[in-house]
Amino acid sequence: MGEYQAATLDRVFGAISDPTRRAILNRLAAGDERVTEVASNFPISLNSVSKHVRVLEQAGLVTRTIQGRNHVLSLNADPMAEAAEWIDHYRAFWTDRLAALDRFVTGAGGATGATGATPADATDVTATPTPEEHS
Repeated sequence: MGEYQAATLDRVFGAISDPTRRAILNRLAAGDERVTEVASNFPISLNSVSKHVRVLEQAGLVTRTIQGRNHVLSLNADPMAEAAEWIDHYRAFWTDRLAALDRFVTGAGGATGATGATPADATDVTATPTPEEHS
């Protein structure tokens, strides 16, 4: 993963980690709104909402256009698509791993597990490694 993509993912995940910012994104998914309209739906000050909006802007998730005195916010979902691709990559990895574990545990592969190992050969995934194993 390139440094640019990692930085983008860090900003996106940081931005969506807050429930207020997720709620702002949810509102903007329905359409553009002025900052004051967005702020009126939260029990926090306009200044606090503006700080949340700035985090979303820095992550590239929200764009602001100024029309006279009105600051209109729009959702830009492109950075979320990049994050979804990253998640999907790992979802496929863990789905395959969990399916193999399920086959091994349920014995769907016959007397041996999905890896061809017998139960006696299986590594106890809950065991704590000894200090020698850490080296």
